[in-house]
Order: sequence, then structure tokens, then C-alpha cells
Amino acid sequence: MLSLIPEPVHKQVNQGQFQLTPETSIVVDEGNAELEELGEFLAELINSATWYSLEVTTSASNENSIRLTIDDEGSYQNKEAYILTSDEEGVTIQSPSAQGVFYGVQTLRQLLPPEIEHTDPSLTPQDVEWMVPAVEIDDYPRFSYRGMHLDVARHFFPVEFIKKYIDILAMYKMNRFHWHLTEDQGWRIEIEQYPRLTEVGAWRDSTLVGHYGSGIYDGERYGGYYTQEEIREVVEYARERYVTIVPEIEMPGHSSAALAAYPQFGCREDGDYQVQTTWGIFEDIYCPREETFEFLEDVLTETMELFPSEYVHIGGDEAPKAQWEESEVAQQVIQREGLEDEHELQSYFITRMERFLNEHGRQIIGWDEILEGGLAPNATVMSWRGIEGGIAAARQGHDVVMTPTSHVYLDYYQADPETEPLAIGGFTTLEKTYSFEPVPDVLNEEEAQHVLGAQGNVWTEYIKSPDKAEYMAYPRAMAIAELDWTPKSKKNFTLFWRRLQNHFKRFDIMDINAAEHYRGIMPVLNNE
Repeated sequence: MLSLIPEPVHKQVNQGQFQLTPETSIVVDEGNAELEELGEFLAELINSATWYSLEVTTSASNENSIRLTIDDEGSYQNKEAYILTSDEEGVTIQSPSAQGVFYGVQTLRQLLPPEIEHTDPSLTPQDVEWMVPAVEIDDYPRFSYRGMHLDVARHFFPVEFIKKYIDILAMYKMNRFHWHLTEDQGWRIEIEQYPRLTEVGAWRDSTLVGHYGSGIYDGERYGGYYTQEEIREVVEYARERYVTIVPEIEMPGHSSAALAAYPQFGCREDGDYQVQTTWGIFEDIYCPREETFEFLEDVLTETMELFPSEYVHIGGDEAPKAQWEESEVAQQVIQREGLEDEHELQSYFITRMERFLNEHGRQIIGWDEILEGGLAPNATVMSWRGIEGGIAAARQGHDVVMTPTSHVYLDYYQADPETEPLAIGGFTTLEKTYSFEPVPDVLNEEEAQHVLGAQGNVWTEYIKSPDKAEYMAYPRAMAIAELDWTPKSKKNFTLFWRRLQNHFKRFDIMDINAAEHYRGIMPVLNNE
């Protein structure tokens, strides 16, 4: 049994196997810089586990070689598709794009023994046989958007962990990393034009200990942020792994940290804002005056300079309107623009931001609350409060990423809360996550085309360490990887569980703190 995750579209296991040796060469197309980069990536992966220094060459010899090649003649489902064939003489990975070749390399990685994940050959057992089974794999993704999210605003995570997170996404053929950078509890991205965003907004005086409402705080100053240099480093690291980072700058709500730094952009007359020390929804909201829009445009300009992503996430969720209701400025905008109420004011706010981003060649994506009061003309919706927002957006002709709390919120408990680390609530097992179907049955064929894929979300109110983030994310994130890639007809949870067992050894080697209760014989699970 091949323990591949995600399960390929078509696979066939043949007789024989290919043996990787120090004499193996990696052959790439001449003059293709991307393939040369991929060849070096593969050579480094192999060297770090085996001490084999494989030559990356453009030689046409197919004997004892791994060939990476662009195939312009074949018929492929999409540009991320690849074909991998292996026999006693070697391995060939071909695709219409370097990105597809990269996914073939990830499959090859999983065909090799788990010990390939060692990063210090002195720790690799000496008796490992570096064999690749003889196979024919024809594979391509079901969805174009295959994502994972990480909230670094409630709790901050170092650059090295962000890189590791991206590594694991790429290993399982996910291609979007949604980086949630701003919140009420912390602003994590350096904006040079507004230094107080990180001088003030990146730090809170204390943090809630225990569940919301416990009233117990640790009394310790907490915070951190990413410099622009660090962000460029992470963006380049992701690019090398064909992961696009989607940055999120929250607006108009979830803005306490920004307003603590620059209170003039809020609606409160007293200007008494603070970086929040607890979780939940707060009344603080950007005031829709022209100076505020200029500020946000400046922030987005620097954000766009750092992130080449087509999408910029502008949040739009959980924005209470009480301060707008009491604000003379907000009410004047409603009257001036002929808006019906504060919900239409939010739509006006988001549409202005969209227009600015569109003028710079970017698209907005936001949580499903951006539907309220009317959806901005070109917006993509992340449907999190169930799938209804996604259905409504798709029926209006808007693209959708499905990310409902019911199945893909990975900050929820995954086993009996009495035996689990503290979490925000909810209950979502691996089986329940795996069962999610991103395309609702009620959509017709044309509407269904607007469902770009699914995303897993890791919110960090109760996740303060990399170890715990990994525990909550894995292996549930792998279930999301499979439902995003594998055809619906080929999904089988029992077989997924069996394939998963081989990956726990990889997790051990990679020092990934995956949830242990998914290791071993599959229990009878109840998701009710």
C-alpha cells in the first residue's frame, strides 16, 4: 500500500523498484532556472538524510537518474498536474509547469522511506534502503485554492516556526498560507510610515489565563512583530515551495491595537484605546473619515510591496456598529453617500478598500460578513459561519473559499475536553474534518465553479506555543489537504487513516508534535 497523502487521482504499482545511490543524478531541462532550483531542492533533501551529493545536470542519460522535465505536449487537467513514473532505471516527473513538477517531487519524497526527513545524516539509521517502488502516478488537484491559516496576532510565533509551517503545507501540496497579522490583541507587521503600530500596537500589558470569563490574567507584557526584512525572507521561502502567502490586515473592526497606536483613526471622542488583553469582540472600529482611508491605503501599500499575492485579506468580520451609530462622522457619511444604515456603511468602507487594491492589480478577500449591506463588486468570500455565506456569494457570481467552523476550525477540541489541552471550545475530530465537502449540493454546475477550495483555520487565543499549534493542526490539516486535492469519489476515511500511520514516523523525525490519539488502530468514532 502506498502511503501517499493526498491520495493521487490515478496510481498503479508495478513490479520492481528503483534504488537511490550516491551515483544517482538529477536531470533537468537545459536552460530552465525553475527546474534547476527544484533539482537543487531535491538534492538538498536527499543529502540532508543520506550524505549523497547528487549531481544536478542537464545530461540526457536516463540510467540511474531522477528526471524533472516540463512537458509541453501532453494533455493535463491543469498546470499543477504531474505524472510520475518509476522503474529499476530511474524516476521521471513531468508536468506542464515547474509547480506541477514540485508536487511530483513531494510525492517522490513520500515514496521514499520516512527516514528521508532526517536533516542530520548522522541520525539516519545505517540500514535504510533508499528504494522507490515502481509506480505510474497521474495526478492533479481538485481545487485551485488549498489553504491553511495561522493567527499570529493573539499569540506571536517566530520566523523559524512560520517556515516550518510552510514546509509542511508544501509537503502535502497545499498552496496558500493565510497569515493573520493584525488583531485587537496585537499588530504584527512593521509599517515604516506608521512606527507606532509596532512600538505600541504589537504589545499588550497582560494576557487572559484560562477560558474567557475566568477573569485571571498573567500580568506579563507580551508581544512581538515581524520586520519587513523578516517578512521578505518568509515570502521568498514560501515562493521556493510554491506557497502563496495571503496577508490579512483586519478592518474595519478588530482594530483595537491599531487604534491604541493611532487613536485619531477611531470614532471615540476620548481616544482611550488599548491593546486588548482578553479575547472576544470589541466595539472599537475605524472611523470612516478621509484620514482613516489614507492611513489604511498607506498600510496596504506597504503590505503590497511585501506580498506579491493577488489576494489581500481585509477581514471584515465581527465589526460592531455601536460607535458608528454614535459617531457624527459616520452618520454624515451615511447621509452623504445615500446609505441605508451602518451595514451599508461597512459595504461602502470595504468597497473603497477594494477599489484601491484593484487599482494596484490586487483583489480583496474577506470573511463572509462582507456580504452584509452588499458585496463589493470583485470580492472573494471566505465562508466561516457555516457554508451559507459561500452559497450566497457563489450565486451572486463571486468566488468562495469554504472555511466553516463546523469542520475546519482547528482550534477546536479534537477529543474529550477532559483529556485535551485547553481549547476555545467546539469539537471537531479528524474524521469530521475529513468528511467536509466544499461544494454544497444546492449549487448548480456554473455556481459550483466559484468554489475555489477549502482552508483550515488555526486561531490562537488558547495556542501560545509552536508545539501546541502543531498538536491542534496535525494531522487534521492533512485531512484538509486531501479533501482539497483528491477527487470526491476517491475519498475514504478508513484508507486515509491507514496511510496516515506511515506519516507519524515522518512526524517523529521532523519533530512535529502531531496529536497522538490518531496513531495506531482506528477506533470507532462519533462526531455527533
